[in-house]
Amino acid sequence: MLGLALSGGGFRATLFHVGSLLRINNAGFLPEIKEVTSVSGGSIIAAHLGVNWSTLQFNDDNVATNFDEVIVDPIRDFCGRTVDVGVILGGILSPIRHPSQLLNKNYRKHLFGDRTLQDLPATGDGPRFTIYATSLQTGASVRFTRDYLGEYHLGQIANPEIAIATAVAASSAFPPPLCPVKVKLDSGKWVKSHISDLHDDEYLKSTMLLGDGGIYDNLGLERLTKNCDEIFVSDAGAPFGVDRKLKAGRFSQLVRTKRALDIMSNQVRALRSRHLVQEFEDATKRGAYWGIGTRIGEFPLAEKNLSPALVSDSDTTRKISGMRTRLNKFSDEEQGRLINWGFALADAALRSRYDASIAAQDGLPIREFPV
Repeated sequence: MLGLALSGGGFRATLFHVGSLLRINNAGFLPEIKEVTSVSGGSIIAAHLGVNWSTLQFNDDNVATNFDEVIVDPIRDFCGRTVDVGVILGGILSPIRHPSQLLNKNYRKHLFGDRTLQDLPATGDGPRFTIYATSLQTGASVRFTRDYLGEYHLGQIANPEIAIATAVAASSAFPPPLCPVKVKLDSGKWVKSHISDLHDDEYLKSTMLLGDGGIYDNLGLERLTKNCDEIFVSDAGAPFGVDRKLKAGRFSQLVRTKRALDIMSNQVRALRSRHLVQEFEDATKRGAYWGIGTRIGEFPLAEKNLSPALVSDSDTTRKISGMRTRLNKFSDEEQGRLINWGFALADAALRSRYDASIAAQDGLPIREFPV
C-alpha cells in the first residue's frame, strides 16, 4: 500500500508540496496513493486535495487532467495572501477573539468554506487523509480523519462532523502566537480503547486545546510507517544550520526560545527521516524521500543511466530552502520557484529511488520562473 507524507513549514511547505504533487500526478501515481498524512502547511494542500478529490478527472494514464484548475490555482491564490499578521494582531487587539479563531475564519472564508471531515473521500473513493495536530494538554498526537477523531489517551469519536477549517487551523497553529485552537466536543461520543488511560476525564473529552501537528511529528510519518509498505515523503521542513549571531543577553530570550524549539523539531524530524531511509536501504520498505534542503545532485540518476535532473544545485536552490515558513504573502516568483523545486526534487527522487521506468519530463511546470 502506497502512502504520502506532506510535512509542515508554513506556506513554503504548501507550495513545495504543490510541486511534489504535480510530479506525482504526472507520473500517474496519484490514484495509487491509499494514505495521505499531513502536518501544518502540508495540511493546507492535503485538505484541499482531499475535499476536491471527487472532482479530479483521471485519464487512461491515471493522470488528473484538471489538476491545475482544481488544486494548484486555488492554493496559489490563497498563498498570495498574508494571513498570520492579521490574525495575530487581530487576536491581540480583540477582547473576545483568539488568533486561532481568526486563522480558522481565514481558512473557512478563502479555501474550505463550510466543508467538514465528512467531505474527505470515503473508503474506496480515494485515499484516507489524516490531518495531524498535537494536544497541548496530553502531549499526544491528534488525528483528524473522515472515519474518526483520535487521541490515544481519550479514544476515538466516529465520523466527526468537524469543519475542515478547524482541523487545518489546529494542524498549523504554530506556537506560541497561533495556538491553542480550542475544539469543543460532546464528551459522550468518545469510545474507549484498551490504551485510553484518560477516557474518564470529562474535561479533556469536551475541550481539546490543540497546537501545530509538527510539535509532535513534523513529517506525519507515524501512521504510514505502521500501515504502508511503500512511502513517498515530501519534506519542506527548514534545513538546520549554525547560528553565529545568537546572543546571550536577556532581551534575546524569545530568539533563544525559538532556537531551542527549532533544535527539538529538527532532531525529531531527522530521527524519523533517517529511520525511514534506513528501511528503504534495508528493503523492508520501498519509496522515496525528498527534502527542500536536499542537494539534487546526490540522487544517483547518472549511475542508473537515467536522464539528468531538471535543475542543478545552485545559489538559487540554496536560497529556496531558506525561504520563510510564515503564513504570509508569497510573490508569483517565490511561488513559482518553490513549486518548480518541489517538482524537480520529486522527479529526481522518484526516478532514481523508486521506479527507473518513470518517463522523464521535458521541463518545469512554472516555466517563467526557472530554478
